[in-house]
Amino acid sequence: MAIRFPRAAAFATALAAAALSPTLALAHTGGADAHGFVHGFMHPLTGLDHILAMVTVGILAWQLGGRAIWAVPAAFVSVMALGGAVGVMGIEIPFVELGIALSVVVLGAAVALRIKAPLALAVGLVGFFAIFHGYAHGAEIPENAGGLEYGIGFMIGTTLLHIAGLGLGLAIARITDAHGRDWTRAVGALVCLIGVGLVTGML
Repeated sequence: MAIRFPRAAAFATALAAAALSPTLALAHTGGADAHGFVHGFMHPLTGLDHILAMVTVGILAWQLGGRAIWAVPAAFVSVMALGGAVGVMGIEIPFVELGIALSVVVLGAAVALRIKAPLALAVGLVGFFAIFHGYAHGAEIPENAGGLEYGIGFMIGTTLLHIAGLGLGLAIARITDAHGRDWTRAVGALVCLIGVGLVTGML
């Protein structure tokens, strides 16, 4: 049975509320744990490059379908956590900003071209770019933030952006019916163009 969009939207809303609940609770404690979680949770949500890449990972997963719906986002979050650990340790990774910007270009192009890549290739692609995103999160951790709580925060924030991408793909398909695939590809093309702007410094 096909999933109805209202039910999927309700699920995403409930998950977002569940993620935000500990944020609200910790925000009143005033400790480093709260500071770390809040900063980590907000970090993926405060940069256009992060938002576009992570939402597009969700759209790509929806396009590929099957096991990719959970495997592609899970790969991104898992490898991003490793990249974050590298950033916290202070190990240098070159071309981080370029890698993040290129992730927007490549992921947007993959959606625009509706590339039907094998699952292993798709997982490898998003995992490669996740290293750069994770490193950026880890390297920018505030000095007075709890490292573990910060990491949990940015992983939850990233997961919600992936869910938003899955929901967007599903919503477009439901709302536009037969032309849903074309509209999804148009979204990918727009993301790709914005990515080009980020790479060239025009944005």
